[in-house]
Parts: sequence; C-alpha cells; structure tokens
Amino acid sequence: MEYTISATAFVAILIVVRLRRRTEARRRTDEAFTVFTGVVFGVLIAATAGGDAIRRLVGIAADATH
Repeated sequence: MEYTISATAFVAILIVVRLRRRTEARRRTDEAFTVFTGVVFGVLIAATAGGDAIRRLVGIAADATH
C-alpha cells in the first residue's frame, strides 16, 4: 500500500504544528519561516476550488465594508 500527501496538506500541517508552539521564545527566523509557510500555503490553495471560495468570501466582506 502506498500513501501520498499533497503539498497543500503538508504545508497546512506544518503551519498548525508551528503555531501550536509557545510564542514568547520565538526568534526572528522562526517568525519569518512561519510567515513564509503561510504565504506558500496561500499560493498552493489559491488554485483550488476552496481557494476560489475563500477569495469570493473575502471579496463579499470587502464590498460590505464600503
């Protein structure tokens, strides 16, 4: 049996694990890596149907504030 994991799922798991750590002792490189993984996750999810739904919801919320 062979298991596979998508890059999006891997980055999402990585973000959850990194954000569960205590924040008081983070170094600047830790913060930069967390931001980098968040941006990569955004780029990976943007091309999916879920990413398109999120984009639409953010657009509706932005229109409602004006």
